Amino acid sequence: MVCPKCSGENCVRNGKDRDGNQRFKCRDCKKNFGEAKPRLLGRMQLPVEKAVNCLKLILDGMSIRACERFTGVSRNTICDMILEVGERCRDFMAERLQGVPVADVQVDEVWSFVGRKEKTKIIAKDYDPMTGDSYAYIALERNSKLIVSYLLGKRDEFDTKEFASKLRLATSGRFQLSTDGWHPYRTAMPSEMGNRIDFSQIIKSFESLPRHKWEGKYSPAEIVKIDKKPVCGDPDPAFICTSHVERSNLTLRMTVRRWTRLTNAFSKSWRHHEAALCIYLAFYNFCRKHMTLKTSPAVAARLTDHVWSMEELLTATAA
Repeated sequence: MVCPKCSGENCVRNGKDRDGNQRFKCRDCKKNFGEAKPRLLGRMQLPVEKAVNCLKLILDGMSIRACERFTGVSRNTICDMILEVGERCRDFMAERLQGVPVADVQVDEVWSFVGRKEKTKIIAKDYDPMTGDSYAYIALERNSKLIVSYLLGKRDEFDTKEFASKLRLATSGRFQLSTDGWHPYRTAMPSEMGNRIDFSQIIKSFESLPRHKWEGKYSPAEIVKIDKKPVCGDPDPAFICTSHVERSNLTLRMTVRRWTRLTNAFSKSWRHHEAALCIYLAFYNFCRKHMTLKTSPAVAARLTDHVWSMEELLTATAA
């Protein structure tokens, strides 16, 4: 132990405090001090056991108000906890997911909204950039099922290029890349990755329906044609696919209530929306056993040697 007052290392054990934590005494300056432990929830007074219970319920598809009824923890406290933990998970993944060796990456976008949908926002003349439609860009490594990069933003050229930049930093080596037909990918990915990628797009064509048949229809029309178009490099036609990342997107919608379609538990704040996404992604990568792999994606990608518990994730993000 190092004395916090004189930085001396001549310290000995000196009993325990009322909570059973070890205390020490510096023989040089005679100062008594306790062992510094990271605060898993910052300045929040919520017990860690209750916080873990709330997080597990939220990550099992439960809304915040339902979580409040089950645990007795105020929904305001739960929202504060989501912000605290989510922002730590964001910083943690930005540090850990850098230069990850990958072989086959699939990219897709998941639609959601904050506050109100874009169509309603236009009618109401709401010009707040933090409301309306939002898209989570997700990049998944096909073999390890690791989500190597993500971005929550708008579906436009600027955010597409920013996501491509994040994907470049998160990966290493040459790899095959498959995306959907979103046209900004055709320029953003090659300009950021250079000759590191064998890049192709999957173009889906839907059946044409008369206008009266579209009214009241929620799901998209049936797919009538799929074209696989190489963009750069030499992609292997047998591995041009986005099915795995699309299945991962379904897991996101079923796991986090605010991402479920036709829900009234949608996000009212962009900051909370992003924080909830970061918690899910950290939990998915390090704590959740994948049904196919029988272990977590982080273990399969050799980022860790065992499946983490929620307590370990909180400790890692607080370090």
